[in-house]
Amino acid sequence: MKKTFLLLSPAVLFCTMLFAQLNNDMAPPRVKVANGMLEGVNVSGIREFKGVPYAAPPVGNLRWREPQPAQNWTGVRKADHFGPRAMQLPLFGDMNFRSDGMSEDCLYLNVWTPSKTGNDHLPVMVYFYGGGFVAGDGSEPRYDGESMARRGIVAVTVNYRLGVFGFFAHPELTKESPHHASGNEGLLDQSAALQWVQQNIAAFGGDPKKITIAGESAGSYSVSAQMASPLSRNIINGAIGESGSLLGLNPAVSLADGEKFGVQFADSVNAKSLAELRAMSAEQLLKATSKPGYARFPVVVDGYFFPKQPIAIYKAGEQAKVPLLVGWNSQEMPYQVVLGKDEPTIENYTKAVQKLYSDKAQDVLSVYTANTDADVKTVATKLASDRFIGFSTWRWSDVQAQTSSQPVYRYMYARPRPQMRAEMGNATAGLAGGVIKDSPAAKTPPPPPATGAVHSAEIEYALGNLSTNRVYDWQPEDFEVSQIMQAFFVNFITTGNPNGLGVPNWQPVEKNQPATVMHIDANTAAATEQHRDQYLMMEKMAK
Repeated sequence: MKKTFLLLSPAVLFCTMLFAQLNNDMAPPRVKVANGMLEGVNVSGIREFKGVPYAAPPVGNLRWREPQPAQNWTGVRKADHFGPRAMQLPLFGDMNFRSDGMSEDCLYLNVWTPSKTGNDHLPVMVYFYGGGFVAGDGSEPRYDGESMARRGIVAVTVNYRLGVFGFFAHPELTKESPHHASGNEGLLDQSAALQWVQQNIAAFGGDPKKITIAGESAGSYSVSAQMASPLSRNIINGAIGESGSLLGLNPAVSLADGEKFGVQFADSVNAKSLAELRAMSAEQLLKATSKPGYARFPVVVDGYFFPKQPIAIYKAGEQAKVPLLVGWNSQEMPYQVVLGKDEPTIENYTKAVQKLYSDKAQDVLSVYTANTDADVKTVATKLASDRFIGFSTWRWSDVQAQTSSQPVYRYMYARPRPQMRAEMGNATAGLAGGVIKDSPAAKTPPPPPATGAVHSAEIEYALGNLSTNRVYDWQPEDFEVSQIMQAFFVNFITTGNPNGLGVPNWQPVEKNQPATVMHIDANTAAATEQHRDQYLMMEKMAK
């Protein structure tokens, strides 16, 4: 028996160690952050921490205040589900949320990490959602960070205040502020989240010196804003913008104009003071924004988050001088935005441009030129897309290339989404990647397939999340496009350069020269910019 025991001891010891390791791997992961201990979940090796507070709830007297530090907690805080989403109307019926309801108490973030030890110094991506600063949430499946984490990135999504809660300026707010500023609360939330990430991300295995910020639409606007703000620009190591910036045709308004709009809103709800506004319920305020004229509140040059206009900051070279990867989609807006219900003919196109631009119409027609009726759809789509978001994104990349020594990479995303799956029936596709089944449009035959990539179409491809969207009938080519685009993003987040094995060579933008643009589609390849004259013309018109 003694000999048998000696022979079996190594095996028993091995099994004991193996089971101990398995138990350790299966146990809920815990991380110590500045405010206390968090317990997340382990999803096949990716550790997820959801609903992590990065600031105090902005309720009561903290409504419309700059974000305040999160309170410490004792014991272990569960971080196994998403926090509440910001207050918002159901403006985009196809948005798909996994959040814990909706509340003013919404300042939470989510972390996905492949790190098991917290000592890996991995690159970090902080992603800001889109939705026009009036909708959206970090819990949306299209932003899920698991796929990026499986490629060695610590991924973070951030909730921030929206609409009247996130962009409300008022003279009384300015007076009570220690910074003599008001408005931009949502952008201040994002900045606070970046500061939290810088302080705490090492505990998740991330490198606080390798933080890349990214976002689409309003999220892309946010990236351009955080790069410009003295509150955030020294935290950022790289930036990715998908469709949009604050450097477009409609600049941020002055603090005085923002306050004036805030007073008008207060009058519309019969509130005579800030105290009365704070006494109103969040639901009352949200409902009031459904009135005509109050759906959106402007970004302001508040003297604190923005010392001056964002375009002036960039032109002075005072923004974050970091590698920048930006681009937009080939069909951000359809030609009907320019032509309305009129047929796409040269005559109708000319009339439409004259109506939009008056005495500047000939300048526009000289560069957005349709030579035949067959050209009109393409040219009008280009004009509509540039007016909406293409120009602001181009200008951002152009001025960054001129005032920063860091590389700028520009793309054009052109992959149309495939047909919807048969079980979707005649539902209407929405911009957020879902479907709207109870809208009047859903009762009509579905529109013809897009000929280009519509606004927001690239998100699931770029973040490796096609499988989270069961609306579209993804084809093998879609997964190939996703593999290439995600590789560009992962390479850029890791090294500041999108180039690497298995992807086409991508050259950065050169100052005052037609850029090399990466056209991302089924046959991804670089090409020289063709229409710089169009953007230079728009730049002359910009305020």
